[in-house]
Amino acid sequence: MDEKQLIEALQAGQDAAYQHLLDTFQEKVLNTCLGFVPNRHDAEDLVQEVFVKIFRSIDDFRSDATLSTWIYQITVRECLQLIRYRKRQKRVAFFQSLIGMEEQADRMANDRFDHPGVALENKERTELLLNKIAELPENQRIAFTLHRLEGLSYKEISQIMEMSLSAVEALLFRAKKNLRKKLEHYYQKKMI
Repeated sequence: MDEKQLIEALQAGQDAAYQHLLDTFQEKVLNTCLGFVPNRHDAEDLVQEVFVKIFRSIDDFRSDATLSTWIYQITVRECLQLIRYRKRQKRVAFFQSLIGMEEQADRMANDRFDHPGVALENKERTELLLNKIAELPENQRIAFTLHRLEGLSYKEISQIMEMSLSAVEALLFRAKKNLRKKLEHYYQKKMI
C-alpha cells in the first residue's frame, strides 16, 4: 500500500489501514518521544496521545507534506507540550515548597533514561547527556534530537520544523557547540 492509498484508507476509516499505520510508525514515534521524554512510561503515554491525534485529524491531512513528516510534527508538538506542562508543575511545586506545601516531589529527577537509540554503556554519562540536551534552547533540542537520536536528514527536519535547510544546519551547529560547552567541565573533571 503506497502512502496515498494509506491516507485514503485511513480517511475512509478502514481498520486495516489503522493497523498498518500503527505497525509502520509506532516504534518510530516511541523512539522520538524517548528522545524528548526519557521516561519510558511517559513516552508510551505520549505515543497513545500522538496516535489519537492522528486518528482524529486524518481528515484534515494536507498532502503538502509526507505522512511521516506530519506524524513527526504531531509527535514533537505533543512532547513539547508535556515538557512545558512539567516545567509549570515544577514551578508550582517550588512555590508551594516555599510556603510549606511540599506535597509534590520532583518527578523529573527520578525519570529513567532508557532511550533505545542511545548506545552509551555508562548510565551516568547517558543521563548527563540527555540532561544537557534538555537544557538546549527548544529549537536546538528538537533539531538535535531528530537528527542525532532519530537519524533524520536535514531535509526531513526542515520539513518537520517548517524551516529552511540552512536554518536547520545553523541550529544543529549551535546545538553541538552548546553541548560541547556544557559537557566540557564534566570531561575536564573526569580527566583530573
